[in-house]
Amino acid sequence: MAKEAVRKKGVSVALACRTFGISETCYRYEAKLSDENAEIADWLVGLAKSEKTRRWGFGLCYLFLRNVKGFAWNHKRVRRIYCELELNLRIKPRKRLVREVPEPLAVPERPNEMWSMELASPAFGSWQISLEMAVPSGH
Repeated sequence: MAKEAVRKKGVSVALACRTFGISETCYRYEAKLSDENAEIADWLVGLAKSEKTRRWGFGLCYLFLRNVKGFAWNHKRVRRIYCELELNLRIKPRKRLVREVPEPLAVPERPNEMWSMELASPAFGSWQISLEMAVPSGH
């Protein structure tokens, strides 16, 4: 709107910027690199359509473009274009393991009947794990 006021009404740039509440820097700003943005988009779409690289996420695509192809594009810029193209892959939830219901503990039928398992025993002055099962007779 400030540019139209300057062009049509012949108002100074400073007055037009003050009127519309913008800085003169914003008035003079021109977006650059739109051709490069199109090139980035072409590369990303090509990687997304390729059978070999279609399951790559943003990280692998960016590293491929930077390290293999040698482009020095900013990762934030490539990420912005990647998201604008809606190439984001769905993050699949992990499958949870189905736990079986544990069996109830065995209850002794008579007094002094027990089961025990010795997992640690002293051997040569240090504690070592052994998997010996001690089953005392029911005296």
